[in-house]
Amino acid sequence: MSSTYGSGRLSREDYKKQKELEAARMAGTAPPERDADGNEINPHIPEFMSKAPWYLDTGKLGLQHQRKAKPTTTTSISESKWYSRGSRVGSAPKKYRPGACTNCGAMSHKTKDCLERPRKTGAKWTGRDMMADEAVESVNLSYDAKRDMWNGYDATQHKNLMHDWELVEEARRKRKASELDKGTAEGGPSEPGANSIEAQFASSDEDDDDDDTNVKSKSTVRNLRIREDTAKYLRNLDPDSAYYDPKTRSMRENPYAGKDPSQLAYAGDNFIRYSGDAQDILKREVFAWEAGERGNSSAHLQANPTQTALLYKEFKGKTSEIKSTRQQEILAKYGGEEHLQAPPRELLHQEEVYVEYSRTGEVIGGVEPQVGRTRYKEDVYVLNHSSVFGSWWSDGKWGYKCCKQTMKNSYCTATLTK
Repeated sequence: MSSTYGSGRLSREDYKKQKELEAARMAGTAPPERDADGNEINPHIPEFMSKAPWYLDTGKLGLQHQRKAKPTTTTSISESKWYSRGSRVGSAPKKYRPGACTNCGAMSHKTKDCLERPRKTGAKWTGRDMMADEAVESVNLSYDAKRDMWNGYDATQHKNLMHDWELVEEARRKRKASELDKGTAEGGPSEPGANSIEAQFASSDEDDDDDDTNVKSKSTVRNLRIREDTAKYLRNLDPDSAYYDPKTRSMRENPYAGKDPSQLAYAGDNFIRYSGDAQDILKREVFAWEAGERGNSSAHLQANPTQTALLYKEFKGKTSEIKSTRQQEILAKYGGEEHLQAPPRELLHQEEVYVEYSRTGEVIGGVEPQVGRTRYKEDVYVLNHSSVFGSWWSDGKWGYKCCKQTMKNSYCTATLTK
């Protein structure tokens, strides 16, 4: 083991002497080294274990850096000190002291930290009912004491709690016995506590063991399941139908395969997941992720749902506006706007009546479709006209198309001019 810890560079002769001394100690011909406590140091310990690192090197020989340091604080939980709650130091002062609480007059806290009842006029101005100072202690807890959930717990508190419960149970037994005696004296069996909610829902274990008449208190837990709510695994008893996971109680596929999911009371968990507002929520969540990647930290679906919804609505409006603007630019540059207009619905309407027309528009095969009629008279031509009045327009006046006359009571002259 090397005996040089904090020394500088050795000369060749000193280094040779040191190696010879280490060899003699390993052979047992030279006495071993001793540490600061007087303990012998084993010369066969390697140097990487015996040499202390720079942050633990004290310049002394030994293996103190390998041992656990002695704790400077209390390690035992039982020896750790705890706060003395509610205790006060000394007696109450006679007059107000500068810097004390203006409400109660104690020096151990300020007015905003006072736990006394707020007075209409504080002790600073009245000078009465001064309170003594609280015992403020500096508790130095160990590592285990800080993390002990029962540290500072007083076992007498549990004894007081058990004593209170025993008194309540004893009062219940006496009350039940008195009700039984009263029912027996009246000449018939009575149900004890039938009109009492406490007797129905808060009966003790002793009451359940001794008496079987209190049936209402026993049936409160049995009727929790709604009978109308059919279990998922009972929807379809076919073993090849949708898989039911008993651990998560989920059935993702539709148990009624081949039927319209919108007409079913239950169509699987996936149908619920991808219907209604579920898709909109997913789109908002994706929008929040992409906005966060771009540097907008305010868009968060869980932390700021309202703000995220407004940002998503604004984003959709801008997107549609940009899309329409680009479409108008393309149409203005290349044309073809007439091709975007949908054809009339009459051309897209399908009929089962077969009609064949000639090049001139006459019906040569099939039955000509009937034109819709109204309750008014149609195709009634007067005064030898072959068209109705109003079928022709010229110079701001209506007229007949057949003879181009604008007087309604005029006779048709089209046949005379031919």
